[in-house]
Amino acid sequence: MTTQAGTAGTGAAGRVPAVTGEQPVPRSVGELVELLREDRRTNSTGPLTPGFHAVALHRVGVWLDAGGGAAVLRGPALRAHKLAWLLVRNVYGIQIPRTVRLGRRVRVAHQHGIVVHPFAAIGDDCVLRQGVSLGAGSGDRATFAQQAPQVGRGVSLGAGCVVVGAVRIGDGATIGPNAVVMTHVPAGATVLAQPPRVVRARTTPEETA
Repeated sequence: MTTQAGTAGTGAAGRVPAVTGEQPVPRSVGELVELLREDRRTNSTGPLTPGFHAVALHRVGVWLDAGGGAAVLRGPALRAHKLAWLLVRNVYGIQIPRTVRLGRRVRVAHQHGIVVHPFAAIGDDCVLRQGVSLGAGSGDRATFAQQAPQVGRGVSLGAGCVVVGAVRIGDGATIGPNAVVMTHVPAGATVLAQPPRVVRARTTPEETA
């Protein structure tokens, strides 16, 4: 099994965290099956788990793009993969294009509302929860490819969090629920959303009587 490198940044002055990671690229059916078994163990609630289906479909897409399978069957296989991807997106609500650089042992803990930029990178041992968005900072098509977030290894992405633009999330960072990230996050850091505030309740007629 080969890998596609996913290294970015220098970590200079602690302001731009270095993001490291490699995407496994299976070169044979045996390597693909081995990788899928690892993904099943990571998403361990069973073979019907939506998160496992999404990750497994991504692995198959990478394998096909790397020349996997018989050449005569690759065209039909890619079309079948596209249909399966649309099913996972529309039914499970998990949108992970096969162009995403996805590390090993990535866990999709819950389905629905998960959207990943086509050129984003997600390192090994990351966890994605429902409502996670890794997206571009604007709708400018000219710079869309350069606006992809880069997520390091062992990052925990909380429910409803949003990572916007060409930001880098350092290894081992935690992004809390509903946090909106628009700047680089150092390795090991925790980002939390603004705490909710309680607005004084309206008085009822009984209370004013």
